[in-house]
Amino acid sequence: MPIVKANGIEIAYEEFGDPSHDALILINGLGGNIGYWQQAMMDMLVAHRLRVIVFDNRDTGLSSKIEGGAFNLGKILDGSIALDASTAPYTLHDMGDDIIGLMDALGIERAHLAGVSLGGHIAQTCTIDHPDRVASLCSTMASTNDGDTSGTSPEALALFSLPPVTERADVIERAVLGNEICGSKGLPIDWDAVRDIAARQYDRCFYPLGSGRQMVAMGVSGDRTEQLAVVTAPTVVIHGTDDSLAHPDGGVKTAQSIPGAELVLIEGMGHDLPASAWPQFVAAVVANIDRAR
Repeated sequence: MPIVKANGIEIAYEEFGDPSHDALILINGLGGNIGYWQQAMMDMLVAHRLRVIVFDNRDTGLSSKIEGGAFNLGKILDGSIALDASTAPYTLHDMGDDIIGLMDALGIERAHLAGVSLGGHIAQTCTIDHPDRVASLCSTMASTNDGDTSGTSPEALALFSLPPVTERADVIERAVLGNEICGSKGLPIDWDAVRDIAARQYDRCFYPLGSGRQMVAMGVSGDRTEQLAVVTAPTVVIHGTDDSLAHPDGGVKTAQSIPGAELVLIEGMGHDLPASAWPQFVAAVVANIDRAR
């Protein structure tokens, strides 16, 4: 597993496709690592003459773990914990800078970014902070971070307050429960694939502390609505119509905030990316990259 030193930390990554092709960096969601990405979907992107790069965000997988306290996700979401930028271990800006550091280490001047969930927030932030380094932006299952959680279902919020599990089998079944509540309702779901993804991420590195610190990073990084208004990179915003965790209104607001952004709503998709949604997801990402080209 290749690891590079970037932005003061170590980042583990993998890449697929011809190194001479345009680079597309996929960015994981909260607590996720490289194990989230399925090879068949990445192969679809590679087939469009793309060099696909995936990596472990800080505090996940085989990348550096950042010291700085333990945070309860449920209490963060219900407001019981007051978030303070001065004491946060890091922010989304740091996580965006990690991407630029990875690009520097790999000799990539400009790259296309596609982030899902928290990864969408990171991709937006990186595009704002480094406009000359981002060729195109795809934000999926994310928002402007305006703090509006009114569209999040009580069942989805309750997931974060469940007692923690640590055993492999329990973690896998917790992932299944999460998909049952937050996943696609109008698209087929391969439940064996859901379990396989959870198992691969667990086996790579089970590190729940990182999820709390990443949630804090998102919480203290503030509303990006005004900053998004000056984004010039070709942008596509993708959201599922059945997303009960990050309501599709968040995607709509994001697209409205970025000049010229295209909004793609995938009917029946929830807060997941099942194989049944890949054709629409890949087509939207590639069409946006073609606009940049």
